[in-house]
Amino acid sequence: MEQNTNRRGRLFLIPTTLGDNEPLEVLPISIKRTIEEVDHYIVENEKTARHFIKKISPKKSQPSLQLNLLNKFTPPEILPTFLDACIDGFDVGILSEAGCPGIADPGADIVAIAHKKGIQVVPLVGPSSILLALMASGLNGQSFAFNGYLPIESSERKKSIKRYEKISRDLDQSQIFIETPYRNNKLFEELLKTLSENTQICIGTDITLPTEYIKTKTVREWGKIKLELHKRPTIFIIHA
Repeated sequence: MEQNTNRRGRLFLIPTTLGDNEPLEVLPISIKRTIEEVDHYIVENEKTARHFIKKISPKKSQPSLQLNLLNKFTPPEILPTFLDACIDGFDVGILSEAGCPGIADPGADIVAIAHKKGIQVVPLVGPSSILLALMASGLNGQSFAFNGYLPIESSERKKSIKRYEKISRDLDQSQIFIETPYRNNKLFEELLKTLSENTQICIGTDITLPTEYIKTKTVREWGKIKLELHKRPTIFIIHA
C-alpha cells in the first residue's frame, strides 16, 4: 500500500479461519480487500501468516510483506515499534493464528498501544469460536464470562470449576473456558466428575469445519456419551 503522508495509518484487526478450510467460505470479502491493500503485518507465526495471505490473495507479492512477530517470546519493550509504520502513514494488520485478534490472543497488547498513540483501530468481521459456540449453545447469551484457561494442577482446577459453577448459579451466567487441545479429554472428564449432575455443559468442537460438533447436555446426560476431543479445538461452556 502506498504511504499516506497526510494521516497516520490504521490498525486493522484481521480475523482468520478456525481451521484448514477455504478462507472465503467463512470470511467476508472485506478481509480479501484489506489483505490486498496492506503490506505491514503483526503476526504470531510468519509461515502460517504468509500461507493465509497467499490463500486469500494469490497474486500478492510475498517479498513486499513486512512482518513483525508477536508471540510469548516477543520482548514487551519492542511492541510499540510494531506501530511505527502507522506513524509513517502505512496501514498495519494484526493476524491471529485462528479466529479474531485480541480475543484470547496477544494482539490485545498492540491494540492498547495503538489507542495510546492515537492510531485508529479497525476491527473486521470474522469467526470467533467463543461467540459461535455461545450462539449455538442455548445457554445465557445475555450474561456470560470468558475465563480462558483453568489451572493445570488438579486440586486447583477442581476448586476453579466449583467456583465458576457457583458464580453461574448465583448470577444465572454462562461460564466459558478453553484448553490446550491435547488436554481436552482430561478437562472434560474433570468437569463431569466435579460439576453437579444437572449443570449443563456445551461442547463446541471444530467450529466452522466439516467435523463441527456442538451439543449442550447435562452432566448426567454427558456421562452416557463417549466423546473424543483429543487435539480438536474445543470451547467448553457451563451453566448451573
